[in-house]
Amino acid sequence: TFFELVQQDPVVSQVKLIAEPWDVGPGGYQVGNFPPQWTEWTGKYRDTVRDFWRGEPATIGEFAARLTGSADLYEHSARRPVASINFVTAHDGFTLRDLVSYNEKHNEANGEGNTDGESHNRSWNCGVEGPTDDPEVTELRARQQRNFLATLFLSQGVPMLVAGDECGRTQGGNNNAYCQDNEISWVGWRMTPEKRCLLEFTRKVAHLRREHPTFRRRKFFRGREIRGSEVKDLAWLRPDGREMTDLEWNAGFVRCFGMALGGGAMEEWDDQGRQIVDDDFLILFNADGGTMDFTIPTFGRSQRWTVVLDTNEPELEEGARTVAPGESVTLEGRSMQVLCGSRKKEGR
Repeated sequence: TFFELVQQDPVVSQVKLIAEPWDVGPGGYQVGNFPPQWTEWTGKYRDTVRDFWRGEPATIGEFAARLTGSADLYEHSARRPVASINFVTAHDGFTLRDLVSYNEKHNEANGEGNTDGESHNRSWNCGVEGPTDDPEVTELRARQQRNFLATLFLSQGVPMLVAGDECGRTQGGNNNAYCQDNEISWVGWRMTPEKRCLLEFTRKVAHLRREHPTFRRRKFFRGREIRGSEVKDLAWLRPDGREMTDLEWNAGFVRCFGMALGGGAMEEWDDQGRQIVDDDFLILFNADGGTMDFTIPTFGRSQRWTVVLDTNEPELEEGARTVAPGESVTLEGRSMQVLCGSRKKEGR
């Protein structure tokens, strides 16, 4: 009855309707079950992305579903990728920096003996609990934050970023800070070089999303050639550049793979009726601790690829690294790269 009233209301039915689809009691989690005009916080996205980047086994199948807009949750009700509100952190729980700095919650300041707040956070402290001066741990934590941000902004759906995560806000491991009106919960605006670096990286990946409709598709992927053009809208790649097989999808140890996006195969049109055409992209993921060489495939219309984003090299200059099909790039352990293809034919 409530949903019917919302749909009939002349004002409320025209606004953005965003559900946080949790409730108490059995069956309280109802993600994917809201009516067509609603969008939903996708908690499965949060859990899967956290698990993938902390190296949990057998996560790539679910990770791929979340990257592509969670069609398994929303397509059955004729909704589109925009229905999925993607997030890694929210108003409660760990901040992004704390997510990569703590294995356990530290809510002692809340006065409840550290019994409040979620105990299963799918977090990883990168080897040391809490603050550290170890340069290797510090760099790994910074890279992990960039991995989460890049994954969030380049996934299909709507990214939701918590204020302060773009500049490394910490709550000291407190994951239930609603009761703290002090420096635990405040956003500090004083910039350090570390915070500035993360902020600039966030701007860079947000700009990449804004400038390329490939990352903001209105429809779900088909995963096959479009209208006989021999151009796929999506392909999943092994490190040797070949398409993944069922064996790779089902192997629990696989943590490195690629996602190829065909910008010329979107089958979408703008308000003037013109077909939307974009560049081709490769997104390469390595959630393993060791480096991995990835062979660049022959895909779409691209005869050369430029690395436009590297979470291991956040200040990479545009055009500094290019590679041709058949050549390889090296992914640092726990990092990802985004490559943009140069077209074989002139024009957009």
